[in-house]
Amino acid sequence: MKPVRLLLAAALLAAGCTANASTSDDVDVVIGYQSKTINTVTAGTLLRSLGYFEKRLADLGKRDGKRYHVTWQDYSTGAPITAQMVAGKIDIGSMGDYPLLINGSRTQEFGDGRTKLVAATGYNLLGALNMVVVPPDSPARTLADLKGKKISASIGSAGHGTTVHALQNIGIGPDDVHLQNQAPAVGASGLLSGSVDALGQFVAWPGQLVFANQARLLYDGSALNLPTWHGVVVRESYADTHHDVVTEFLRAQRDATDHLHQHPMDAALKVASATKLPPEVVYLYNGAGGMVTFDPPLKRPLISALETDAPFLRSIGNIKRLDLGAFVDDRYLREIYGPSYDTAASSLDNPAPVKGFDTTCSRPVTDPRSAGELWLSGETTTHPAATPSCLLKAVAHAGKPVRAAYVPDAATGTRWFADKAVWVRDAGGALLPFTTEDGARAHLAGHPGAIVSYAQAVEESR
Repeated sequence: MKPVRLLLAAALLAAGCTANASTSDDVDVVIGYQSKTINTVTAGTLLRSLGYFEKRLADLGKRDGKRYHVTWQDYSTGAPITAQMVAGKIDIGSMGDYPLLINGSRTQEFGDGRTKLVAATGYNLLGALNMVVVPPDSPARTLADLKGKKISASIGSAGHGTTVHALQNIGIGPDDVHLQNQAPAVGASGLLSGSVDALGQFVAWPGQLVFANQARLLYDGSALNLPTWHGVVVRESYADTHHDVVTEFLRAQRDATDHLHQHPMDAALKVASATKLPPEVVYLYNGAGGMVTFDPPLKRPLISALETDAPFLRSIGNIKRLDLGAFVDDRYLREIYGPSYDTAASSLDNPAPVKGFDTTCSRPVTDPRSAGELWLSGETTTHPAATPSCLLKAVAHAGKPVRAAYVPDAATGTRWFADKAVWVRDAGGALLPFTTEDGARAHLAGHPGAIVSYAQAVEESR
């Protein structure tokens, strides 16, 4: 019996070794993302739908013999992603600039839970991704009209910061308004029901509400001239143990960014399908020449914006201490980009501007500051317009219903829906679009002209 026992013990030991070897060869990675925060799609919704990360990990597995398992977890804001990262339950996350600062501050309190900011997803250098909207029939015409009113915002978010900074710039302090700390969906419902007078939020809530004729844009965040952006964070301990997983994630993110640049309509439709957001709204932000510029490098203006934002978050108690230099880490991107990284990081141009040939005005589209697009019903491609005047002319002679028309603000360049813009006819007869009435009147203060309706602008372009 003794030899039998020895053989049985040897077999069990071998089986145990095999099981342990199998376990050591399995690598889990948990991704926290926000599907409806659509300027994170290259590290979230779009990346997931394309499957690029899984494909890269499969190739990595062929090289190192390991099996990689990806879990995607969808959240409405960045706060729960940070909480899960502190708990060691999310390895890689994407979120906005204010949540990024909170993430860095909270995790630096814990040795094993520290995170690193390793890439950007999407940004707007002027801050247009944060806006304040009011009901369509609101008597408010400027931010000053919100004094004493109820404003919904998610405290600690970039939308909240933009709202507070914008009000302070015109002499209205936090005690002069009634700020309601609400999640975006709750605030949107409050706006529709009339329980709040305004909503200060981030992409894509303002565009979604305005497109649905449920709100009117009162304040365009680009007036602050402060970059707003989203980025990618990783748990430092996970990155140290699984360096290749992090680099493959960022390579996959770069793949998704390239796909969005090369196939903007396809990308927008994929994101719209996954999020149930209107495709026209997604394309406003993520399309060619969109309000969001997608580019992974950690550019100096983006880091400077974090330095500017941090004092506000400290003032409201959302962060304590934060060593920004220890938090920002571009080593992984430098490994991926190689010698071209510094050049990529220094470029501030949108890699995917509106381009092509304007058939209405018979001229090439050369200036991204004035270029727009027309999306006609029943089509899955857009028609480029060289100027706002060319866009209006194309709308006037479309011959079929217009699904969406996009045009840049004449002063800030913020891309907006042409039919929701405020149009000004200047002294020379040119028609100029602005995202807000405030912006249009600021222009008229220094230039002769008059505000005209969109319908009138289209009619004059026939």
